Amino acid sequence: MKIHKEGYSTICLFAFFPIAFWVLHRLFFPDAGNWVLWIYIPLLLLLLFSLQFFRSPSRKITVNPNIVLSPADGRVVVVEKTIEKEYFKKEMLQVSIFMSPSNVHQNRYPVGGKVLYKKHHHGKFLLAWNPKSSTLNERTSIVFETKEGQKILMHQVAGFVARRIVCYSKEDIQVQQGEELGFIKFGSRVDLYLPLDVKPEVKIGDTVKGGIHPIARF
Repeated sequence: MKIHKEGYSTICLFAFFPIAFWVLHRLFFPDAGNWVLWIYIPLLLLLLFSLQFFRSPSRKITVNPNIVLSPADGRVVVVEKTIEKEYFKKEMLQVSIFMSPSNVHQNRYPVGGKVLYKKHHHGKFLLAWNPKSSTLNERTSIVFETKEGQKILMHQVAGFVARRIVCYSKEDIQVQQGEELGFIKFGSRVDLYLPLDVKPEVKIGDTVKGGIHPIARF
């Protein structure tokens, strides 16, 4: 299993605690009874959780300029028309994906093309399924333009637990559909704002995988 680079420091921290306790156990409590298991077990479970959270599975991406690929693993929680107020300032189709702590937390480029806009917004840390989290929570906004001239906006949104958003994207660079865009630590959501003339390929409640499942068709 490949581990994502964003997880190295966290995994090392979670590995330190059981190792440190084992040293203390052997030095100061060599004859301790089974009660030490009540300390070992939670520490090892935290280590296992961090390993599965920061996993980075290899995926075969099929590039298709007519498709908006899912940028994240998770569950679709919003498919509706709304006013996008930051960049386009007009009605668009919003599709939001909630990422639970059990999901892979890599984010991928939903389309290929040019990055027109990137901005990080400081904000609140509402629960990720709260509709207001899209505009009030800490988030990073990225706007893409495809070679065919289609423009979409994506939000990486921090949640109640997720406090760190990593985005590798920069303005004016060319990106390829399905490549890694960034990482959100410990659960949150991703929002897509799409032109109204797209055909949605998902509905609320669907489970999707980043770089694999289509979200909409141009």
